Amino acid sequence: MSPRPGALDGIRVLDFSRVFAGPDSTQILGDFGADVIKVEEPTRGDDARYFGATQDELAAFGGISPSFLAFNRNKLSLALDLGCEAGRSVARRIAANVDVVLNNFRPGAMAKWGLGYDDLKALNPRLVYATFYAYGAEGPLADFGANDLALQAHSGLMSITGDADRPPVRCGTAAIDLHASLGLVSAISLALFHRERTGVGQEVDTSLLLSSAHLMNYFYADYWISGNTHGRMGTANHLSVPNQAFPASDGMVIIIAPNDEMWLRCARALDAAALDRPEFLHSSARLSRRHEVVAALSAVTSRLSCAEIVARLGAVKVNVAKVNDIGEAADHPQLAAVGGVVSYERHGKRIKAVGSPFRMAATPGSVRRPAPEIGEHTDEVLAQFGLSEAEIADYRQGGAFGRIAGAPREPS
Repeated sequence: MSPRPGALDGIRVLDFSRVFAGPDSTQILGDFGADVIKVEEPTRGDDARYFGATQDELAAFGGISPSFLAFNRNKLSLALDLGCEAGRSVARRIAANVDVVLNNFRPGAMAKWGLGYDDLKALNPRLVYATFYAYGAEGPLADFGANDLALQAHSGLMSITGDADRPPVRCGTAAIDLHASLGLVSAISLALFHRERTGVGQEVDTSLLLSSAHLMNYFYADYWISGNTHGRMGTANHLSVPNQAFPASDGMVIIIAPNDEMWLRCARALDAAALDRPEFLHSSARLSRRHEVVAALSAVTSRLSCAEIVARLGAVKVNVAKVNDIGEAADHPQLAAVGGVVSYERHGKRIKAVGSPFRMAATPGSVRRPAPEIGEHTDEVLAQFGLSEAEIADYRQGGAFGRIAGAPREPS
């Protein structure tokens, strides 16, 4: 843990988001000092609490899935039932006194609850109001629900992922979600910087659609300019050769040599006699002779171990990497060396997690709190915002923090 203050010390965030993209954004803000209040439905909480874990695994992890632990450190959990006016009233009282409100509900949901930007701006003109959408707030698909996989399909990402002779496959991680989370962190940071200059907040948003389009940037540009619609190429890439996975004697390695100088270094480091050939000298020629280049290079690499290939090519500054499994990648010392691994205690257990995706020398990130239980900090948060014990009791009786046994449910 760093003793130095974070870049966002004093910034308060009210987080209504769930699952991956929103919680990742607010975790990054929290890592750098923001006080993040995670609003959760009182009974079940964020669905990510249970993602991908069996009952036995949940018990082993203290009732919370690794997915939830991955995205919810440095947060206080406030249990609020937004389905009742008491819960919405508490949310408005807090929103009037924070710097950032973030949500990933469908378009119109927050406004229906009296928690839209116009509602909260009237209470708090300095507010930065951030929203994650699936397809955006306008347009023919605005009301459609979607997740990372749906946008992998819609964006065309799946059409270029997989082998040419097999059906499309998903990217194995939630790439669009996590890319979008960084986009919203950037937008929030820019809005806070603008507020420092002007004293006025603003509404910012992103969507899984915009995130996916940014990931597909040069594919769309190529199509709009030249009409090309590239298909699946396995691990290969249409931009250069070699630029894909190659067999080793004990696994697979990625080799990328996009320019002629790097190709020569690659050829001479591995087997000059087999690879340093005139017909392979120029990048345009290698593209035209893709199958010949790949076959010749594969014949060389298949005789060598992954370690030997990485050592030879790394020594001459050719882009190279062993195709690791998850354990090899997570435990590689390089990740820890750049601050990519953090750890903290939760219920007496040591939790390891991925650190923030960037570093700041003067105001580094830190882990200050473990991932919370549902509503663990409800009374603590309310007291911070000036609610008295009597007021808290009244809100509790009104169902703000979950239904009291036998109490009638408020009509929606």
